[in-house]
Amino acid sequence: MNIALIAHDAKKELMVQFCIAYCGILSRHSLFATGTTGKMVAESTGLNIMTFLSGEHGGAQQIASRIGCDEIDMLLLFRDPLSPKPNEPDENALIRLCDIHQVPVATNIATAEVLIHGLERGDLDWREIINPKH
Repeated sequence: MNIALIAHDAKKELMVQFCIAYCGILSRHSLFATGTTGKMVAESTGLNIMTFLSGEHGGAQQIASRIGCDEIDMLLLFRDPLSPKPNEPDENALIRLCDIHQVPVATNIATAEVLIHGLERGDLDWREIINPKH
């Protein structure tokens, strides 16, 4: 599966810790991330991550376009609802695209853990049926 990672500034370290904890599962999938988040996760975990631009320079929009083309199967978007910044990704647009394209999305660590355990059990294999990779 193709998994996208995005984290607001205040949640980047949490994303790193999450990826360290679930490195074994994540390593079996293709990972994509906005620039800074991807760099931090890759440096801390050794995971191979395709990085886009940083969120403030259009990386979230690059991931959104991949979602729109059915090239992303899961989005982990750790957002900071208490202090949003104007240069951080527009999560409403990303979530809307995920809804349109039936992409599971987590906006916090609790939901991300549910998704990652479901991924490990095979609960998300239906994504391969509706979006087969050629």
